[in-house]
Amino acid sequence: MVTHSKFDIAMSGSPFDVSTRLQPQRYKTFSSKLQYQMVQRAVRKLQESGFYWGSISGKEANHELNAEPSGTFLVRDSSDKRHFFTLSVKTESGTKNLRVQCDNKSFFLQTDSKSTQSVPRFDCVLKLIHHYMPSSRSIQSMGNSQSAYYIFSGGEKIPLELSRPLPCTMSSLQHLCRKTVNGHIDISGKRDQLPQQLKEFLQEYDAPI
Repeated sequence: MVTHSKFDIAMSGSPFDVSTRLQPQRYKTFSSKLQYQMVQRAVRKLQESGFYWGSISGKEANHELNAEPSGTFLVRDSSDKRHFFTLSVKTESGTKNLRVQCDNKSFFLQTDSKSTQSVPRFDCVLKLIHHYMPSSRSIQSMGNSQSAYYIFSGGEKIPLELSRPLPCTMSSLQHLCRKTVNGHIDISGKRDQLPQQLKEFLQEYDAPI
């Protein structure tokens, strides 16, 4: 079900040597060491997430999401050599594929020529995804249409709604507990009281999804 990711190769060597071992017609190369390190951290967390499907195609992503309810999503490698990741999400109008852009400091969703709205940026793909999920959006001011992100496709303007990830692997009980802990904001200030080994375990994956 899950194929090898291009990053399995990229992370095995020098950040400036990997491009020579990748297929230039498909894979984006790193623009700097900072970008390489940021993408490397993102991949490690995505691999822990359980919903990173690696190098499946858009057609395969559509097949996996076809029978799922609207709001179900997955992350995969982008088939566009200008980008690293793609967010595939099931909507009422079918599966839509959103490229995750990145510079040397952040990840952000692709902008559309029909939209003048700026998009928020994050140092982690998981943080980006969580921002567009209901649990995060409820914290934002209600009724603020400027906080919504819209997909422009086939003449339609579709609001992006991410409700649940589509898993490709089964998470361990430890990881499920870690996500639960990360989802409780009220205990974030008490992490310093935890044993060092437990703090490091939580820091390795600091997202609630």
